[in-house]
Amino acid sequence: MAKKILVVHGPNLDLLGQREEAVYGKFTLDDINADLQKLAKELGIELECVQLSGEGEIAKKIGSLKKEGFSALMINPGGYTHYSITIRDAIAAMKVPTIEVHLSNIYAREEFRHTSVISAVASGTIAGFGKNSYLLGLRAAVALI
Repeated sequence: MAKKILVVHGPNLDLLGQREEAVYGKFTLDDINADLQKLAKELGIELECVQLSGEGEIAKKIGSLKKEGFSALMINPGGYTHYSITIRDAIAAMKVPTIEVHLSNIYAREEFRHTSVISAVASGTIAGFGKNSYLLGLRAAVALI
């Protein structure tokens, strides 16, 4: 069976290229997904990318990881990073390698962004490298599976 990784983009990531370009850059979510698919092909893995805004829909998608045949998860939880116990618990329940990614360095931003409830259940966190955070995250996920 081919290695299959799920990428979950959280709320507001569909607005990339339109919001806070100084923080997030000028690229769009489609640009990130295209770069991820290109790298996935090079690495010989299957990749599904989804953008979900609701906390419950994110948790439900994560809860279907094993049933849908995913070997690993890469997630940018957006604002849910800082307080979503629901998403944290869904990740913990799945027990698959999980990479938390952020475009910006959350530790160099507002103090409320310095806490991630996701990090404790993730295999690792990559932040601050713009869209390269996702590419580095994908390589990390592949290395773990």
